Amino acid sequence: MTTIGLDYEVLVSPAIALALPDRLPDGGARTWAPVSTTLIYGRREAILVDPPLTAAQAQSVADRVHATGRTLTHIFATHAHGDHWFTAASLADRFPEAQVVATAGTIEQMHRAARARAGFWDKILPGQIPASPVTAIAAERLDNTLVLEGHELSVIDVGHSDTDATSVLHAPDLDLVVAGDVVYNGVHQYLVESLDGGRDAWRQAIAVLEDLGARRIIAGHKNREHDDDAARQIRQTRRYLTDVDELLATEPTPERFYQAMVRRHPNHLNRSSLWGSTQALYAGRS
Repeated sequence: MTTIGLDYEVLVSPAIALALPDRLPDGGARTWAPVSTTLIYGRREAILVDPPLTAAQAQSVADRVHATGRTLTHIFATHAHGDHWFTAASLADRFPEAQVVATAGTIEQMHRAARARAGFWDKILPGQIPASPVTAIAAERLDNTLVLEGHELSVIDVGHSDTDATSVLHAPDLDLVVAGDVVYNGVHQYLVESLDGGRDAWRQAIAVLEDLGARRIIAGHKNREHDDDAARQIRQTRRYLTDVDELLATEPTPERFYQAMVRRHPNHLNRSSLWGSTQALYAGRS
């Protein structure tokens, strides 16, 4: 426990296999990226940020929360991608004192994601995702502030990152930002929604995050072996977006783009995200 009475723990759910018949250009299997769930806790209470995707992942997270002996007061989702909120309702059932919270913009996107679930998520992860009703209340009703044992954590809307209506949770007393997908940490970035100016908007979101000046950032997708240094993650996320722009201008085929990105980021996890993004980027150019 830190001297301020707050601390945090990052629970990384590992990559999982997808029910997709195709393989990557280099022969690798299709997988979903590792997902970060953050537990911020005091002496008696805790807040959970970005509940994971599958029932098995949620069970592991719930067991860890229970083991801490803290009362879970809030479950906060930074954005509406299903791997950051689909298990929120099931976790709230396990911890009935916890209130699910997201921004109004994220809640609107959650409803869209829930309607699209059967056509995407249930096909790639059949039988693995629990019921996912949208139960969140708007953070704006709480003045965009979650209070944990007297410490204020600010909900900050940053606009588009790897999807629309994203936000971050700033815990200034911990010098920490839980950033969702605004930054990535050693994992290939999701670029499917980055067309039509999306990458420029993403850079603006990164700038908002950087201006908070936190020393530590939790990325929504991270290599569990990496630290939480903010400056490094911001620099590497920006570099990745720049590489995408450069290589889209020079590589004529999806396969060549994919291989060029792998050469520039050979140690990044989950090349499946890169290949799915590559296919969307090149389809959007035609």
